Amino acid sequence: MTTSNTKGFKIPPIIWIILGVILILSIPRIMSFIKFPDTIFVEDNNDNNDIGILGTITETKQQAVEAYSRGDFLAAQNYFQLSLAQQRNDPESLIYLNNSRAKESVNLLKLAVVVPIGSNLNIAQEILRGVAQAQNEINDKGGINGQFLHITIINDNNDPKVAKKVAKKLVKNSDIMGVIGHNASTVSQEVAPIYQKSGLVMITPTSSAKGIPDVGNYIFRTLPNTNAMAQTLANYALENSQKFAICYDSTSLFSRSFKNTFSTIILQNQGQLSPTVCDFSAVNFNGDKEIREALNNGADTMVIIPHIDGIEKANLLAVKNRGRLNFLGTSVLNTIKTLEVGESMEGLSIVVPWSAKNPLNQLFATSARQLWGGNVNWRTASAYDATNTFIEGLRQGQTRDTLQQAIENPQFSTNTINGIVKFLPNGDRSVKGIIVQVQPSKHQTGYDFIPIEP
Repeated sequence: MTTSNTKGFKIPPIIWIILGVILILSIPRIMSFIKFPDTIFVEDNNDNNDIGILGTITETKQQAVEAYSRGDFLAAQNYFQLSLAQQRNDPESLIYLNNSRAKESVNLLKLAVVVPIGSNLNIAQEILRGVAQAQNEINDKGGINGQFLHITIINDNNDPKVAKKVAKKLVKNSDIMGVIGHNASTVSQEVAPIYQKSGLVMITPTSSAKGIPDVGNYIFRTLPNTNAMAQTLANYALENSQKFAICYDSTSLFSRSFKNTFSTIILQNQGQLSPTVCDFSAVNFNGDKEIREALNNGADTMVIIPHIDGIEKANLLAVKNRGRLNFLGTSVLNTIKTLEVGESMEGLSIVVPWSAKNPLNQLFATSARQLWGGNVNWRTASAYDATNTFIEGLRQGQTRDTLQQAIENPQFSTNTINGIVKFLPNGDRSVKGIIVQVQPSKHQTGYDFIPIEP
């Protein structure tokens, strides 16, 4: 079949297909010309482009951006509020709304949040919701000692090379008082020395690999470290299984760290490990071979530890498993992508730092649900805690050094509706994880993460 124009010239369908592909590929370039306030994308060529989070751009939001760009911050606030009425779960708009309030007041304090917008949009939004909620709460109260909180959003694609460029730019920007991020442990390990050397506080809400805060006294995190999380999962595993196969990502710092710690605990407690070789980063990984090998080696349980940007391979492994092995996993899998796999993931038990369904967390979980229109997960809660840590620190000191001294003080703590944040001398947070399991529910996917062990 062909398509004709008004003069009878017939355009083959393949031409329309080619034009469609060209248009689709051009969308990111077209969007790069749309200026969004306070969201920075650092490309490999080290150019800076202001961008917004693709997929959440409405006409009203664009009007808000234009008002912000011309310095009409009151109009920008009104448009961002309208945009949020259309998309209430868009954290970028809430951050921009509060940045408009900060700009209008002139008297402001700046933090940066670094998230993987380009490589993992869902994870980026989860983190930003926690930051946005804390920023909104403090600005509703008149700011920090009368100064409104302004947040600059930066994308690093979970890429160490890009993240290093980000870190080098941030330490030179004297307006930035602190950094919330980065996301992946591999990235945080690379940038922590840059922040430490330059005296800029970094608080990561999502990097749990061992050693990151040990870089120095300007580096902190608001989630349990790998040791604590692996211990919790191992205790649960030893009560329910006999022999474990492990599938991990050898290119991921977090994955290697968790695998080694978990394996040590299992062996120390007379558990058994299968010699199965299962590496998500292997070129020939297909899932079938790894499952068969684990079964042939007598394993009854597979522990899956993917990189945050490699969840699809973990999902493939679950589909190939067909319920033959029990599945255990890490907090990386606490995402809607896991639930969307459906029945193949039913029964998966993972260790997480925080759960909205834990009775101890109901104050924050309810507040977040009212704000965003749905449940949030541990990344949102941990980012909320990281932002509130900075807020409390900035109450005590509003230079980079006095902020660090406040947070490092053994007596420092911040108490929010999500509980108390307090750090150990090495910068780790003193908390442990809980076990949640994928079970049928009324969630939109038909499944949800339900706590089974506090």
